[in-house]
Amino acid sequence: MATSFIRTPRQYEQDCHILHSYFSGNVGAISNKEVVRIFVNRDSNALKLIRQTYSHWYGQDLLQFVSNVQRNNSFARIAYLRMVEPYERDAQLLRHSLFGGSLNLNTLIEVACTRPSSELLQIKHCYQTQYKSDLEKDLTMKISGGFKEILVAVLRSCRNYGSKVDMSLAMCDAKTLYEALESGKNIDQRTIISVLSRRNNGQVRAILSSYKQLYGHELSKSVKRSKCGQFGKELQVVIRCIQHPEKFFAKQLRMKNADGREILIRTVVTRSRIDIKGINKAFATKTGSSLENLVVREFGSSKNKNNDIVVGILVGLIKGG
Repeated sequence: MATSFIRTPRQYEQDCHILHSYFSGNVGAISNKEVVRIFVNRDSNALKLIRQTYSHWYGQDLLQFVSNVQRNNSFARIAYLRMVEPYERDAQLLRHSLFGGSLNLNTLIEVACTRPSSELLQIKHCYQTQYKSDLEKDLTMKISGGFKEILVAVLRSCRNYGSKVDMSLAMCDAKTLYEALESGKNIDQRTIISVLSRRNNGQVRAILSSYKQLYGHELSKSVKRSKCGQFGKELQVVIRCIQHPEKFFAKQLRMKNADGREILIRTVVTRSRIDIKGINKAFATKTGSSLENLVVREFGSSKNKNNDIVVGILVGLIKGG
């Protein structure tokens, strides 16, 4: 019986040789630039082929290898995030945010509100398969208050991912939200949640745009008033993240968190080729500095031998957009 052989371009075989030399400790045989090039220039499909080729030649799952050492190794963390399937990555992020110790609301909001609804549906299915548990039920169990209702509504909305943006419907929903906020002594939370649960993220952005067009200000400003209470504050966070994800990420990067390096790595890797240039611009507007400079400050001063590669990959992804 003939042995099956994975046919891949010679360049991918060369990439595997470079990575195997690096991970085997034979760093003198390669340059840092060669490693950086792989993780900056190869797209997700190419990295998948590299994983398959690596397994064929060296009998080892490259993704599993970097997964085992990523906790205390920034380069391995970058390599893992670049190679893992996005929906699997996000299912893991959500699980860790809910059950990894203290609740991490920012990461929950990040995934639920910045991913397209079609991706959210894949993430929910992957979460169910991987953890034998329902994401919405887990979120309901772990979160209380307005965030629970709002985030569950956003997750439910992904069922409508296939529908195109309807501007006429967006106008109607904008008027409905205005009435829910303005007509009574208290805001109508049930109506707001209903709209969020029935409209995918793309349609919600159209509603928010229509709201500003109709009433001259963004909906997020309307929910700041005292009558909206804590629910209004929490709704504002979610709405702003859906409407302006680049500003949400830029704010996360400005905050002094214990997991600041993880946030920096995750933001650059997961938003490269999506909106990293917009995040860089929003970050520079508030700080007067760039994400490239932030990367160098975080990783450039360390004597860790991996950090030259870390800086090279992150800066390369930022510049590549």
